[in-house]
Amino acid sequence: MAQLRAGLIGLGMMGRHHARVLGSLEGVDLVAVADPSGDKHGVAGGREVLSSVEELIEKGVDYCMVAVPTAFHEEVGTALADAGVHAIIEKPLAENLETAERLVKAFKDKGLIGGVGHIERYNPALQQARSRIESGDLGEVFQVVTRRQGPFPGRIADVGVVMDLGTHDIDLTAWVTQQEYTSVSAHTAHRSGRDHEDLVAVVGRLDKGTVTNHLVNWLSPLKERTTVITGERGTFIADTLSADLTFYANGEIATTWDEISRFRGVSEGDVIRYAIAKPEPLRVEHEQFRNAVLGLEGADIVTLEQGLATVKVARACIESAASGTSVTL
Repeated sequence: MAQLRAGLIGLGMMGRHHARVLGSLEGVDLVAVADPSGDKHGVAGGREVLSSVEELIEKGVDYCMVAVPTAFHEEVGTALADAGVHAIIEKPLAENLETAERLVKAFKDKGLIGGVGHIERYNPALQQARSRIESGDLGEVFQVVTRRQGPFPGRIADVGVVMDLGTHDIDLTAWVTQQEYTSVSAHTAHRSGRDHEDLVAVVGRLDKGTVTNHLVNWLSPLKERTTVITGERGTFIADTLSADLTFYANGEIATTWDEISRFRGVSEGDVIRYAIAKPEPLRVEHEQFRNAVLGLEGADIVTLEQGLATVKVARACIESAASGTSVTL
């Protein structure tokens, strides 16, 4: 495997994890790190801490991980594209559609590989669910329900819960079902005194008729990361905190008790919790992007175009909440 020269800009809460993975990734040398605020988490590993993307580019990197605040994604991403450097940009791709579109164009015009760090796609439970849905284990997918709730993380300053957390669920829902959003209706709330929303409830529809529901907040003392996917043959429950996938099958044994039989639309069948390999999602994400840069067949990355589509849906949720109407995509 050819040895790639990688760079990392942004050494904050996520950047420190990227530094750990990139510093130990097979086929990759992490040769440069940068953060204008310095290495406050002590993750540089003896490398010189640069202060700008321009200094990082001068080190001659093949690709770069961008883990700066969302407001700086365009500035940093455009500089990398202009220099001919491939990049993976932390989610969300951008604060708004216009910025996201400019980033997509910048990398496309240069023929570069650009990716977005929607790490939840690489959770073992969702990877397994996607594979099994693709194989027809659920049959037609009727509904996807996600719950992503927990305390407010102090690291967030520039976006609300829709762009920060909700984009995870938007991306994973489109990816696991292989469908696109066609409409959303959302309600938000501001309960913590910040400018941005800290709670959202979304109802959406996908292009093959699947109905979605997303509950996301920073107001719960209970941390929950759950995806429930219901189809004609049963239901998958993916707990992405534990990376467990459980299948509740529609039963094939007739219910003879008349009252229960009339009440239930389906019957209870076997319950299976799958024994699956559980590699770290962040490492898998970086392995896939490395493979894409190397031009290896089958590399599975979140493309900039997919990141743009997620931003479009997220902005539609914010628009819907502000206007009190459903938004068609």
